[in-house]
Amino acid sequence: MSLSTRLAALLALALCATAIPAPVGHVVHEARDQLPRGWAPVRRAEPDMVLPFRIGLVQPNLESIEEYIMDVSHPDSSNYGKHWSPAKVASTFRPTKESVDTVHGWFTESGIAPERVKSSTGGSWMKVNVTIEEAERLLGTEYYVYQFGEDDNRTHVACHEKYHLPEHVSKHVEIVSPTLHFDTPPHGPASSWQKLGGRDNETSNPNYSAHAVGQPGFGTSFPKTQGTVQNVINQLEHCDEQIVPDCLRALYDFEYYPLVPEKNSLAIVEYTPQAYNATDLDMFFGNFSPSQVGQRPVFNSIDGGYIQTNYGGYYYSAESNLDLQYSMALVGPRQPVQLYQAGDLNEGASFNTLLDALDASYCTFDGGDDPTYDPTYPDPYGDGYEGSENCGTVSPAHIISTSYSYTEVQLTPAYEQRQCAEYAKLGLMGVTVLYSSGDYGVAGNGEACLNASGQEDWFGHVFAPGFPAGCPYITSVGATQVNPNSTVLEPESACAQMIQSGGGFSNVFRMPSYQASAVEHYLTNYPPDYPVGTFNASGSRAYPDISANGARYVITVQGEYYLVYGTSCATPVSAAIFSAINDARIAIGKSPIGFINPTIYTPAFMAAFNDITTGSNPGCGTEGFDAQPGWDPVTGVGTPNFVKLLALWLALP
Repeated sequence: MSLSTRLAALLALALCATAIPAPVGHVVHEARDQLPRGWAPVRRAEPDMVLPFRIGLVQPNLESIEEYIMDVSHPDSSNYGKHWSPAKVASTFRPTKESVDTVHGWFTESGIAPERVKSSTGGSWMKVNVTIEEAERLLGTEYYVYQFGEDDNRTHVACHEKYHLPEHVSKHVEIVSPTLHFDTPPHGPASSWQKLGGRDNETSNPNYSAHAVGQPGFGTSFPKTQGTVQNVINQLEHCDEQIVPDCLRALYDFEYYPLVPEKNSLAIVEYTPQAYNATDLDMFFGNFSPSQVGQRPVFNSIDGGYIQTNYGGYYYSAESNLDLQYSMALVGPRQPVQLYQAGDLNEGASFNTLLDALDASYCTFDGGDDPTYDPTYPDPYGDGYEGSENCGTVSPAHIISTSYSYTEVQLTPAYEQRQCAEYAKLGLMGVTVLYSSGDYGVAGNGEACLNASGQEDWFGHVFAPGFPAGCPYITSVGATQVNPNSTVLEPESACAQMIQSGGGFSNVFRMPSYQASAVEHYLTNYPPDYPVGTFNASGSRAYPDISANGARYVITVQGEYYLVYGTSCATPVSAAIFSAINDARIAIGKSPIGFINPTIYTPAFMAAFNDITTGSNPGCGTEGFDAQPGWDPVTGVGTPNFVKLLALWLALP
């Protein structure tokens, strides 16, 4: 252990010894067992420092959200496809007057002048600027300044271990911030992270570049690569060596001519400084879809998002290039693909940035987020996006594909649960949300696992589930491969080249009813032989839900061809296939498919996926889980067969 690490540990012990006692009548509202990897306390926060205090009020009817979404998403329901309007969603989950009055009264009784307390436009949040001294008194906690790494200038203000609320107030509050959360991008100019993956360091570890993008704990799911390839083979006989669009069409029986592209929508999400390169897009199209040369995605800027050109190379373009090259090529020239580009070059963006733009009711005060764990706009450094945070400015596409992820343990359950509920609301409105399941098997991002105490540990043997992959209201996408010396006519296996398909069981979310039978079948017939405590099998959400090929994709980056791997390949491909099904349904006057999980876990739909029965997803010093007949925590229910799925979905109301 280094001297700095020992000092950090001693300081942490000192913090515990000097903890401020909770006020009488208060209860623990939220707690954190560990700090996210890389962060350590360096000093107490100054008493007069001002915090933008925000209280997320309890949203009524959340306990019924699974019932609501099953009602419009399960094929046996008489209300299948009758999705809710945004207004109905907002009114159903708007906090009650009792909650607003209770929290407002608590502030007033604690000496906070009433005029200091503001409410958000949608009524879900209350805001008051308080000093550190006031915050510590209100919450019975202590605030510290934390630093990332030994040589990094990033700092973050958060409280220590836990915070308290009066018992009568606690039941009206979901979350208080800033408190325990470290969902924070690196604040500061781009030069502070340029060394982590810019032009001067093309060989940098992509996980560190991912952290520089603004995802906590190295959270970007970058496609892995073996490097450049000189001879591109656009032939079905060689799909075990190189995956190109025709390979995917053959694998998943996918040929479709859009009928109503003007009524259909598909969106790819990217986070600045990730940016596609137009020249690369044309180079790819020139080889694999000539009619699309010159075509570009429909650009949607969120909080200053733009196609930055300051930094180039693999770690700045590969993700966006991959997502757009394959999604656009597969849907073809008639179907526009939208690009949701979030965050400017300095502040970046979090998943909440995206959700704010999609749903105004999710926004906090004046349409913003918490500057402690989400980016601050207008850009506080004065050289980035200086407009107001985007709030309800983007109409959600029917299909939204995201190839970025966190490790679940890096965030608090309250933060994750609130965000997961928002994905459920999008599902109620008929939106299909796809997230990649991760590239490290049963381990978290960067191959970190957990120890027996549930803390991140490079040498741990407890599985580390991902987020949002473990949220029950998104569709989690794993990865498969064409086996060496095999053809597209033979069964695929779980991906075992360069990456391992992320999968497992959440430690935060309970198992949704739609997957209970499939998961029980797996655990009963193919029980993993691991010690108790290795993974959470006690009725928790299991993932992934589906999978698609994720190995040896040919993409173009800065005028060269690369072979890449990842669940970040599988996700936009799946999105393109589901988008075609939406087009066919809309063309005959039916609704989009919306939240697909309750449907795909039914026996009829499971049979329409290509069952993957070989391979595993190793990690944490184990072989992980095995792919088996039926659903499994490696490849889900399998890979899509477009023709079979299209027929089944067209038959639904």
